[in-house]
Amino acid sequence: MTWYYQNTVVNEIPSGIIGFVYCISNNATGRKYIGKKLFHFSKTTYKTIKLKNGKKKRKRIKGKIESDWKTYFGSNLELQKDVEQLGVDKFHREILYYCKSKAECSYIELCEQVRRKVLETNDYYNGHVQVRVHKSHIIGKL
Repeated sequence: MTWYYQNTVVNEIPSGIIGFVYCISNNATGRKYIGKKLFHFSKTTYKTIKLKNGKKKRKRIKGKIESDWKTYFGSNLELQKDVEQLGVDKFHREILYYCKSKAECSYIELCEQVRRKVLETNDYYNGHVQVRVHKSHIIGKL
């Protein structure tokens, strides 16, 4: 199953892009899901190192790992159940917006959910809308 952006297949992460806002459509029923996905996530691992004085110390190592964005079908359990029952070929995954920050992803996801009135109809899988974005992360950056 592939992602599409402006009717073009997406196989690689565009430069300078952190994540995206997407729409997954059920071709059988017409229901949709609006969400966001980050291309990478932070992972912290620990390594034990030996100091010059002979003592051992745990060193924290932070890194970025690519997410499961290529195979991702949203966080909604009802949507995931439908994908499992109907098969991935019955769904269309479209990237609506590329985002340069996590805050931008969250804000645009919220705007798109409100614009489409996802909570006011059963045409969408979305069951709730939740976001925490600080104004300073948005002003002058969209």
